Amino acid sequence: MKTRIASAALAALLCAVAAPALAQEAAKPAAQVDFGNVRPPQPTSPYTKQAKALMASKAFKAAKATLAAGYEQTVEDIVTLTEIPAPPFGEAEKGKAYLAMLAKEGLTDLETDAAGNVMGLRKGAGGGGLLVVAAHLDTVFPASTDVKVRREGDKLYAPGIGDDTVGLGSILAILRAINAAGIQTRSDILFVGDVGEEGPGDLRGMKELFFKGKYKDKIDAFISLEPSGPTVIVNGGVGSKRYKTTFKGPGGHSMGDFGTVNPAFALADAARQFGELKVPGDPRTVYNIGLLEGGTSVNSIPFAVSMTVDMRSSGKAELKAVEDAYLAILPKAVEAENAARSTKRGVISLDNKMVGDRPVGETPATSPFVQQLAAVGDALGKPMGYVAGSTDANIPMSLGKPAVTLGAGFVTFRGHSLEEGMEVNKDRDVESIATTMAQILMVAGAK
Repeated sequence: MKTRIASAALAALLCAVAAPALAQEAAKPAAQVDFGNVRPPQPTSPYTKQAKALMASKAFKAAKATLAAGYEQTVEDIVTLTEIPAPPFGEAEKGKAYLAMLAKEGLTDLETDAAGNVMGLRKGAGGGGLLVVAAHLDTVFPASTDVKVRREGDKLYAPGIGDDTVGLGSILAILRAINAAGIQTRSDILFVGDVGEEGPGDLRGMKELFFKGKYKDKIDAFISLEPSGPTVIVNGGVGSKRYKTTFKGPGGHSMGDFGTVNPAFALADAARQFGELKVPGDPRTVYNIGLLEGGTSVNSIPFAVSMTVDMRSSGKAELKAVEDAYLAILPKAVEAENAARSTKRGVISLDNKMVGDRPVGETPATSPFVQQLAAVGDALGKPMGYVAGSTDANIPMSLGKPAVTLGAGFVTFRGHSLEEGMEVNKDRDVESIATTMAQILMVAGAK
């Protein structure tokens, strides 16, 4: 059984990495914790007149009325889906339920692919290509987590309700609305509930969809829905590199074998050097040691200790630079420990495994795709801001496909915590979902 590193070694490690911020360049404050630097709105979109016409149309008004009339159903769908556990690599039951919901809304070509993504197609009139609209099924919580939703006034609480079950619910609401209004689009729209968006999943659902699945060479554009405000477009993909780094040694008794090489000291040395790396504030570049494991007891020299690290940046060159610097540190730490103590019983060795690889990407704010989305905000008098984030859109962005993440339409809070929740405010939420619906219809070529 793996245990946490013994107290003395952990204390040494914490001392070694306690002041990394002092070594970093001053970073510009970010507007949202999980995103990179916020970019201001662009000049008024050339598609604003088209967006105004869309939202003034009889069909759009009918769709928006359906959103309002079906609001309680949307909230009920979110509750139903939230109460189905969907830990990383355990999304199958939730996926099955969501596929049935998609089928109920009249989609065709229903499918569960090899990774566990569920999807259905809404055929367009032709001439618009294939647009994917997705929200992820998985949450960060283990299967044993209590996901029963509780209501307190206008707030609903449950792990996973915000990230990203609201996205799944918004897709269903938008589908019902455009179907009821009889809105046709030039594009085919593939609606997807995908797996593996959260950390350990490493975007495996998107990698299946874009690299292996039957639609891999057919997708022309991509939108994912996440808990975010209606006036933000995530058009940049924050890339990440994650490693589980294990230092191994002969181990032994803390007194009887004192002086023998100790993998905990090698790890502490590597962590100290990692914590002293300088990284730029723009593009925002960060690093972290998130997990420490190893050891058997406080009076034993450990046989193995490990740390799991995360490096992120919205700049491709900057991410590679911090990754290269980290990888260069590791053999030096091994060499230093083998030189500092006895190797009579064995040497320190290194086992470094990549456990996460998310590519950097960007859909330029000046591109026609993003400007069509931005036109909705301009038409409403609410110009869109631009940010970078780590979402499903990273994969298509990295392939050069037009891709963004948009807000799902609800106000959420305390994401990734046991007190995760969402607010229920019909008038506000309907306006927000309608904004996202209008954006989808703009790029899908509503007729």
